[in-house]
Amino acid sequence: MQFKRTALPCLASGTALLLAVLCCCFAESAAAEPLWPTSGWQTTTPEDEGMDSADLAKLVAFGKTGRFDSLTLVRHGKIVLDAYYAPYAADIPHAINSSTKAVIGTLTAMLLKDGLLDSLDHPALDFFADRDIANRDARKKSITIQNLLDMTSGLDWDEGLGGGREQSVKELRRSPDWVKFILDRPMAHAPGEVFYYDSGNPHLVSAIIAKLTGKRVQDYADARLFTPLGIETPFWRRDPQGLAAGGFGLLMLPRDMAKIGYLYLRQGEWAGQRLLPAEFVDAVSHATVNMNATFEPRLRYANFFWAIPDKRVYMTVGYHCQVIMVLPDQDIVAVMTARDFCPFGKLADDISGAVRSNSALPSNPAAADTLSRALTDISTEKPTEVGATPDTAAAISGKTYRFADNQLDIKSLSLVLTGSDPHYELEVDTHNPANPTVSVGGPIGLDGLYRKSQPGGGGVRATKGSWLNDKTFAVDTLLFGFGVQQRWLLTFDHSRLNLRTKDGDGHELAAEGETGG
Repeated sequence: MQFKRTALPCLASGTALLLAVLCCCFAESAAAEPLWPTSGWQTTTPEDEGMDSADLAKLVAFGKTGRFDSLTLVRHGKIVLDAYYAPYAADIPHAINSSTKAVIGTLTAMLLKDGLLDSLDHPALDFFADRDIANRDARKKSITIQNLLDMTSGLDWDEGLGGGREQSVKELRRSPDWVKFILDRPMAHAPGEVFYYDSGNPHLVSAIIAKLTGKRVQDYADARLFTPLGIETPFWRRDPQGLAAGGFGLLMLPRDMAKIGYLYLRQGEWAGQRLLPAEFVDAVSHATVNMNATFEPRLRYANFFWAIPDKRVYMTVGYHCQVIMVLPDQDIVAVMTARDFCPFGKLADDISGAVRSNSALPSNPAAADTLSRALTDISTEKPTEVGATPDTAAAISGKTYRFADNQLDIKSLSLVLTGSDPHYELEVDTHNPANPTVSVGGPIGLDGLYRKSQPGGGGVRATKGSWLNDKTFAVDTLLFGFGVQQRWLLTFDHSRLNLRTKDGDGHELAAEGETGG
């Protein structure tokens, strides 16, 4: 054992042996005491924590090709890499999309810890006795909270994991009562029979959290999770009844996302207090529910977490690679935010492959310089090419184009592409009777660099544009922190405007606008 190898050189006499054992035990205990980043993360070099800077430089470069917004690595409780890809920046909260589900799962574990929930095997419909639920049958009555956490509820749902359209999520977002929409779904399978990714499941769990605590989910999360971890209250989207969205809608800083992963890396303990039941964390780290994912057959699921068991990795996953990855064997938490999908297995291999030792390595100035240059490169925005400005720019500037009903929900668009203040104004249909339209706008960079809008309800938008020819203007927009990148092609033909783009799944979308003059 390591203890014996450490203690044996201390032998001299009975008294010396006792003192040596006590000293060695104290040293091991002190070394094993985790760091707690409640008031902020400590930062250090990769080599100080046994990782190779040159390998991490390659990982940073890969993030550039993968359209990352950020990449943060924590080892032994310290940040060894904190990369932000321009024009994204460290102080902008990022939508974590479906990683919100794992936060809901974490709060459910806290219900168990607080004694507010008796068992994960409790039938879910018991908490909705006040509702008249459609398609209520024996199978629906037998859905448990564990079924919801494992995505094995059996509810009929169409979310398109691995391909297809997110039809049920689109219908959910347009529903006046999200909980009713989910509860009323017919059953496609018996509970526990098959995994199917369903963002309705965590929203039901969110409703259960609110019922059992008698509080807003956000308030319970603040008291039991965010405040103890030193996370400032984040923005959390709510449904029409004011319930925190369970399947998506939470915005967090990447460094705060890492704290969620660190809580699990430390087996549900934080600063000497147990926040989560050990068995809940153990189920996450040993996930067994087969996700039947064609894009990665090894994926397993448990308690709203994904896992690759043969790599000893588990993670929260949000659309377009909003990931909190935990690698227990290497004592690492990795956080990625991005605008495209990413290969989980490769990232896990590259991260663990950068580990050289469990203790500090000698300093490596050459590798440190390679990593420094990589970080400078990705944090500096590079201008893209812009075409010559045609006469069309002056002809269309200031005009408002109005649109009939369309898949993009655009009501009107106006552009000013001349003068010292190029900008746009966009009106969008919300499908919410209480607030039927929303207007957004901001500056447009015409020099190949993004211009940022003022913060608003839709976050910070960064926009730039370029003329492809004398009739077609390309608009590139980043919705900062939402992992959303769009390109619109606007083709002008006198009073008409044809707008073309693609949705997140690559499907072509178009809208026709017209101006009166």
